[in-house]
Amino acid sequence: MTGATMLAAALLFPMSAQAQGQQAQQGQNSLSNLFSGIFSGPNPAPSQAAPGPGGAQTGAQPWSGEDGASGHPLMTAAAIREAAGNFDNCVAGMWPDAARRNITQENFQRFTAGLSPDLRIMDLMDSQPEFSKSIWDYLDILVNDNRLAKGKEVLARYKAQFDATEKAYGVDRYIIAAIWGIESNYSTQMGDRSVLQSTATLACVGRRQAYFKDEFLSALEILNRGDLRPEQMRGSWAGAFGPTQFMPTAFKRFAVDGDGDGRRDVVDNASDLIASTANNLKKDGWQSGQTWGFEVLVPEGFNYMLADRAKAMTIAQWEKLGLKRATNQPFPHPAEKAYLLAPAGAQGPGFLMLQNFRVIMKYNPAEAYAMAIGHFADRLRGGQPFVQPWPRQERELSRTERLELQQLLVQRGFYKGTPDGQFGGQTRDALRNFQASIGAPADGFASSDVLDRLRGR
Repeated sequence: MTGATMLAAALLFPMSAQAQGQQAQQGQNSLSNLFSGIFSGPNPAPSQAAPGPGGAQTGAQPWSGEDGASGHPLMTAAAIREAAGNFDNCVAGMWPDAARRNITQENFQRFTAGLSPDLRIMDLMDSQPEFSKSIWDYLDILVNDNRLAKGKEVLARYKAQFDATEKAYGVDRYIIAAIWGIESNYSTQMGDRSVLQSTATLACVGRRQAYFKDEFLSALEILNRGDLRPEQMRGSWAGAFGPTQFMPTAFKRFAVDGDGDGRRDVVDNASDLIASTANNLKKDGWQSGQTWGFEVLVPEGFNYMLADRAKAMTIAQWEKLGLKRATNQPFPHPAEKAYLLAPAGAQGPGFLMLQNFRVIMKYNPAEAYAMAIGHFADRLRGGQPFVQPWPRQERELSRTERLELQQLLVQRGFYKGTPDGQFGGQTRDALRNFQASIGAPADGFASSDVLDRLRGR
């Protein structure tokens, strides 16, 4: 796993383990699967063991042998052992599907020879981190002077490639450079698990076999076509690889040959990497010449029930409600639609998020991640840090505390969902309604004070 992206993918609104693989990104790039380590406390990091025959890892940390935390029937220890015992038959049974994808039998046998299941992945797939970092800690780690310096060097070194990509795709070079930097610290931390072994394991063992079967077969297609070699396809436990962490299915949709050499090498070829990442963003709706969002000052007494991704308004309408840019500059396009994000509630800065922010979230569906990408891009462009302070006196609630908070909201009739310790829109709405009921700013921020009030303290 990459060091930079080994950060809880759902810092703002924690997601399930496949935020690991971005729900291996529901078919998008698997970026968030790399985030659990730094922000999740004691969970062990994946082994960086050297590959053995057929991509198997030697000396890797073993599977715990325990039931998965999800409680899924395919994640019991007995089910995992049974599936692992049938691994060779499972892989061989995918040959007809591979043939339908025009993979030659010779290549199928060659690339699957010696594969064995990496059961340690089962622990990683079902890990449930107890702690997560705050948004400001997340930004401190990802957007730092060292990474900025590396980013500027990369922008200068590959200026010709960035020039050509901006001309062809209309995607801001700084956003591409930010993704590259945050995903792999500029190709220095891309992960070392065999993509074939990881996706084959997940295609045959565990609770998401149908999804990962497609990823495994897509990985075989990439190798069969000759775009990449097996040794280049190394990455996260969920199968994301390369400097900007493509899942195999995302590679098939978005990878392009940037320099015309007949291969789409998103691992070692800067032209292909930059162009493919730009093509991904463009196809997801990137608006050329536009930014991702603005830091804004939110007036006292503001109705935070409006701070909702579903409640987009024109910037002119937000201005009428008293919002203005934190830099005191005018908004360049008042007719643009935006939604208000208040990641630290009323105590922290607000942000008006535009269409390009939603596009970044298609690359990774965590608002904290998208904010880090946007802010890092602005800093690479020469922009300044955020103007307003974060409420650093607040601590992030542990998963146990988040679960308790949801349970208390259920008891009081504010929350109708099933408590799971993961905060999405339904939980934030319930929090806002509770805060409004006690006369507090209804900002939906899960502070320790809100938990204490729910406890009746």
